[in-house]
This record gives sequence, C-alpha cells and structure tokens, in this order.
Amino acid sequence: MDPYIGRKLDGRYELLERIGTGGMAVVYKGKDDRLNRLVAVKILKSDLAQDEDFRRRFNAESQAVAQLSHPNIVSVYDVSKGGDTEYIVMELIDGITLKQYMEKRGQLNWRESLHFITQIMRGLSHAHSRGIVHRDIKPQNIMVLRDGSVKVADFGIACLENSTQTLTQEALGSVHYISPEQARGDRTDARSDIYSAGVVLYEMLTGRLPFEGDSPVSVAIQHLSSIPLAPREINPDIPEQMELICMKAMAADLDRRYLSADEMIQDLEAFRKNPDVDLDFGITDIRPPETVDEPTLPLRTSGAYAAAVHRASHERDSRREYGEEDEAPSGRKRVQTVLLVIVGVLAVALAFVLFRSVLDSLHQDTQPTEQYVVKSVVGMTVAQARELDGVKDIFEVVEEGEISSEEFPAGTIAKQDPEKDSYRKGDNLVIRVWVSSGEETGVMPDVSNQTVSQAEKITLKSLIQQYELDVQALEEDMQYHETVAAGYIISSIPAAGEVLKRGDTIRLFVSKGPQTAPLPQFVGLQIDQVTSQLEFLGLTSGGVELVFSDQPAGTIVAQDPAPKTEVASGAKVSFSVSKGPESTETEPPVTPGGPETEGITFPLPTDRETGFLEIYQDGERLFADTVDCTAGNFFYEFTADGETHIVVYLDREEIYNKTVTIGA
Repeated sequence: MDPYIGRKLDGRYELLERIGTGGMAVVYKGKDDRLNRLVAVKILKSDLAQDEDFRRRFNAESQAVAQLSHPNIVSVYDVSKGGDTEYIVMELIDGITLKQYMEKRGQLNWRESLHFITQIMRGLSHAHSRGIVHRDIKPQNIMVLRDGSVKVADFGIACLENSTQTLTQEALGSVHYISPEQARGDRTDARSDIYSAGVVLYEMLTGRLPFEGDSPVSVAIQHLSSIPLAPREINPDIPEQMELICMKAMAADLDRRYLSADEMIQDLEAFRKNPDVDLDFGITDIRPPETVDEPTLPLRTSGAYAAAVHRASHERDSRREYGEEDEAPSGRKRVQTVLLVIVGVLAVALAFVLFRSVLDSLHQDTQPTEQYVVKSVVGMTVAQARELDGVKDIFEVVEEGEISSEEFPAGTIAKQDPEKDSYRKGDNLVIRVWVSSGEETGVMPDVSNQTVSQAEKITLKSLIQQYELDVQALEEDMQYHETVAAGYIISSIPAAGEVLKRGDTIRLFVSKGPQTAPLPQFVGLQIDQVTSQLEFLGLTSGGVELVFSDQPAGTIVAQDPAPKTEVASGAKVSFSVSKGPESTETEPPVTPGGPETEGITFPLPTDRETGFLEIYQDGERLFADTVDCTAGNFFYEFTADGETHIVVYLDREEIYNKTVTIGA
C-alpha cells in the first residue's frame, strides 16, 4: 500500500492515486480542497530528498519554473514542503505522452509533425525568454491533449540559463536526445533544447531515432562524432525544406545550429505558409566541412615511445638538412643507439602484452557461457512473470510503464523486450515489460442542437482522429421533430456520456423540422362543423370574424392560411364567417318541427389526387362521383327528421359509418 495515498499535504492537497513514476519523483493525482480542482502532485523521491543541498537547489529552481505561464507548457501551481516531503503541484493533463502517441501511430506524416514541433518550440521559446533551459526534451516529456494541442512537461532537470550548477550532477537528459555539449559535460544553454527538439522532430518524421547503440555510451559518442542519415533517405515523402529545418536544429556545431527557438519558429511558420519556401541556408551550411584523411600514424603505445618516434623523426629531418653525404653533428650516433635500444625494448614489451591478450582471449573462449531463452510473459501480471520457470532467478522483470491495449486486460503485460524465444547470455539479464492499462476509451460528447458540420469539425474532431471513428448522418435516420430545427442533430448513438472505443461508428439523427400537411378547404362549410374537426386534424383555431355575406349564416367565407398551404401540427387557422346578408327586413320566425337539412364534412385521405366517392343515407345512394382528394375533405348536405344512418365509401372502401340526428 502506497503510504502517500489518502494523505493530505499542507492540509490542502489530498493524494488520490499514483499516476506515474520518474527518475526523480513520483506523481500522484490529487485534489486541491481550497480551489476544488484536480491537480498532479510530484513528490521528490526519498533518497534525493535526504540531500539538503539538492533540496535547496530543487526548491529554488522549481520556484523559477513556476513563473512560466504558456499554453504549451504544463502549468506549475505550487512548490512547497510538507514536513520532510518536497513536492510540486501541477496542472493535471487529460492526454498521453508524445511517445505513447508515436507508438500507437508509428511514423507521423510531415503535416502532423509540423503541427507538434511548432507548439513545442513555442513553449521552449517562452521558457528560454525567462532564462529557463529544459535540458530533457524528449517525447516522454511532451503531453498530447485530446484536442491535438501539446504541452511541454517535466522541467525536472531544468536549470537556470545563467546558473553554474544544475539541480543534480547525475540528472542528464535521455541519451538518445541529448545534445553533443551535454554528452561532453560542457555548459548548456537554450541551443541544447533546440538540438533535442530536432531529434524529436527527426523521430516523428522518420519513425526512428537518429542514433542507436548497444549502450548509452555508444549513443552519446555518436552524438559527438556522427552525422545522422538524412530524413529524406528514410522517407522520401518528407519535403526538402522540412528536412533542412530538422537537420539545422540537430547540427552538432553550435554555430551552425539555430541560435534561438524563435529563429526556428520563423522557418517553421514560413514553411507552413509555403512548403516550397526558399530558406536562406542549405545542407552544406549545416554539416561540418569534411576533413582530409591524414597519413597513417604509428601506433602510440606509451609516452616514451611517442617521444622516441618524435625524436627519430627530428633526426631524419636533421639529416635531410645536412644532406645524405654530410656527417651529422657530434653525438648523433650515440642518440641513435639509445633510440634503437628504447624502441627494441618497447617492441618486445608490446609483443609480450599482445601475446598474453591472445592467450587470455583463447582461454575465455574455451569457457562455455550459458545461454538462456527468453520466455513469453505477455498476458501475465508482473508478479506471475517474476515467478515463471525460466524467468525466476535468471531474469529481472522491470516494469517500464503502461500502454493501452485492446487485446490484453488491464494489469497484465501487453509488451516485452526482448521478444520471446530470443537468446541472452551473461549476468544481469533483464526483461523490460509494459503493463496494459486496458482498452483506450473515450466519452461521447453531447452533439444535440448542432449541425453535422459543427459536430464533425469541432466537437468530435479530436475524437475522430484519436479513435478512428466513423460518423454517419444518413437520410433514412432523419426524423420530424417539433422543437429541433431542420438540419440540427436530435440525438446520437452512442448517446452523450456513453463509452467510445476505437473504430466505433457514430450515428447522428438529424431533424427534418416539424411535420407538415396541406391545409384542407374549409370555405363553404359550417363553422360549428369545422371547429369540431380542428382537433382531429391537429390544428387550433386562430379566431373567428363575423362578416355580412350572401352565404347562409354560420358559413365560412374565408380562411387564413389558404387551402393547400403546408402547415405544421398545431398551426392556427383563422376564419371569416358569414352572419347572413345585410338587411333591414324582419324575417318571419321559423316554425319548429318537420324535416331539416344539415351538412356533414367527411375527411378524405391526401395520399391520392382523386377518388370515387359514394354516399348512402338509410340504404339509399344519394351521391356517386369522382371527387378531388387533395382538398382533404368533402361536404354534403342531408335532409332528415330525426335519426338517419349515413355510410360513405371511397374507392369501395368504407370511410364513414354513423347514425346521426337531423331535425326533430
């Protein structure tokens, strides 16, 4: 059990879980109770924390780094001490390292590499302007966020540019990315970060490191003495200007390298605007001049032998000065004799040493060295791997970190180095392993009330790239909706908040707006009949205006909107209703009783233009003719004195069957 989990530093920072381990510190996810936000807390390892001088320098220089504030640098919120615990409180990043990103993607295309390196250099430019040199630029210290932006992290071995001593004598940058001056142990400045950034750019463009070796020393020597293979020789698709920028950043000669991050940013921006830009330097300006091979020199076995060779050469020069027939100055023969004796003794000694070396080598070759086959530990936990026959007491299983994996469950080994069935011999045998963090997943955001373009180019953009998602907005998935405007997303599958996995398909359901239908013809009908039909048709009344008309009282003489107008459900329809002709004569009172006439409106389907309509009253066919169905209804007047039975057929299909009361 980690003793720090659950602990609260300075009564403020509660440590929730361990999220990483580095060479100098352990990183925890924490919560700042005062500001109610999640943070990353980096705690100095206990063995380093015992060194008072180290703690003092660590605190002073970390305070300087905390002054940095830039979108491409992980923010440092606090540098403090809780008891004997030295710690830094930083921004908690939701993302992965550039190294993890490259392991997943492999070789990046030059456009993506340009996008990342430009942000890295902007962050370094800000740090350098404050006198801070990072000294450990590598993909493991670059964080890639979900939106595609990057942040430079872990100024763990950073130093003040004018400081004479760094945080720790041992804390050197990773050997594959260190500058030549770092490898020599010389004083470093901002140009060392530029060299390391150049190596990162080289790795992104080519998918490989510029220098590889069997040991850190051999890699460091290559940084000092070798010129890497040009990126375009590995990947011809890389633009020539991009290659020049990369090689200038990696120039071993400080005077041929970019002098500042801003100078490199200028070339990157010029290239971004015009990939065919003519830079003011070429490959010959970057690489050092080739040296002429010198004649083979004698093997230098010792200082005495070198001195003797030098004197012998001097004697030959003297003889040439005097001429071959001339006699050398006095004492010349005695000196020559002494030189010959010394050379002879050294030659015998050298022969003896070589003879002994050959014998020792032959003796060593006769001693059998046991070879061990590397077992597969993939799919096991680290504890299981260490107890496996063929691993236990032979190999040390070293946990390097975590990687996401769809194949192996979280907590099991997803990758090992060396690979299974390879052979190793000697002592201190190691199997490096990477533990699965489980399948990498994301969370579906809410895209409702956005257009498809907005969802794809803004809300879902980084997720589409990261998880290789397929977004579909199909015509058959479009739906009518009363409140969501046409062209905007109603919902999605997966829904907002649900898990996204690599290769998932996202279905977007887009609104067609409210459903509409043509407005029926109401003119000529009685307002009482129409009012009862409005609810059935999904419409509402917008009001009734009474007007004088030659039509009978109660008859609709006008409507708004006009017939056949496309209207949505719930639309309001206003009516102008006749109150009869304007007259001053007194009409005789109506005597109640006897047959009366009453009109009935029958709704007609609008899925056809015409239909054959038949109307029966009490078994007698009153009407049989072809009618216009696009109006949506048909009006017919019936005469009766009391109850009467009415049946209506359209194209031989019954559409109305009811007993109604008329008159009486």
